Amino acid sequence: MKQIICVLIGLLASISILTAQEFSSQDIAINTHIDGTLLVPTQKTNSKLVILIAGSGPTDRDGNQSFMKNDALKKLAEFLSTSGIASFRYDKRIVKQIRTGNIDDDILFDDFVTDAKSVIEYFKSTYETIVVAGHSQGSLVGLLAVEAGASAFISLAGPGKSIDAVIVDQISKTAPMFLEDTKRVLSVMRNGQTTADYPPALASIFNLDIQPFMMNWMQYNPAQILSETSIPSLIISGTKDLQVGIEEAKLLQKNTQNGALVIVENMNHVLVKIEGDDLENAKSYNNKALPIANEVTEAILNFVNDL
Repeated sequence: MKQIICVLIGLLASISILTAQEFSSQDIAINTHIDGTLLVPTQKTNSKLVILIAGSGPTDRDGNQSFMKNDALKKLAEFLSTSGIASFRYDKRIVKQIRTGNIDDDILFDDFVTDAKSVIEYFKSTYETIVVAGHSQGSLVGLLAVEAGASAFISLAGPGKSIDAVIVDQISKTAPMFLEDTKRVLSVMRNGQTTADYPPALASIFNLDIQPFMMNWMQYNPAQILSETSIPSLIISGTKDLQVGIEEAKLLQKNTQNGALVIVENMNHVLVKIEGDDLENAKSYNNKALPIANEVTEAILNFVNDL
């Protein structure tokens, strides 16, 4: 019996070692602004890399914020690397600034695009095929950065319209009493001016400190930009996404030259399946245990393998 137990322990240890060796992990500082994690499959069979770009807010490389921890990007990165595809994910520069207590009040949307381009340029001499996969706001960031040398593009819950149009849509659905004020403020901002004349309830959107960032962001129309991009693209959206509806994904796909659309039933903004109501949906944003929807991982894997 003792010998059998020893054999079983040895077998389990071997399995653990094999699992642990599916990919290697290396933290890399691209430059003074960008810190990230590179996962490389142990049995590397190709020269492909997927760069994952986080969504809006101070989102880190794993897809998390201070009060929102779901590990969406980490889970996606680990899936790719256990499937034989290298991945790199990185903290948005604002995350590092918050950690070091050195926040740049003049940060612009274009700074995020510059960071994404720097990541592509860092890896393009090492990997023959680079796929940029941006989530939410990161979709537009990645789309603007592909010109630095990406081979393909993936939009994960990314909007198809400019951010000012998205804001109008959201306000019309959630707080229609502020719709006219929203349109007025956005009109001022489109003319390159800031304004303090907005309802206090809209401060999180129109705070004077973030208006320059918003004005910079507003100038970009994702569907229009994608229509001018010839590289293969994959657009993924979920029917239970409370932030970016599937009509945005359809708009992107309509304007792509070489793209596919995947609509995942019951998937929400953080790429997990939701069977219940909006409360369950909201709770999922802070639940690391929930798996990424199989349709997402399968679509991405097939897309990247076919390149």
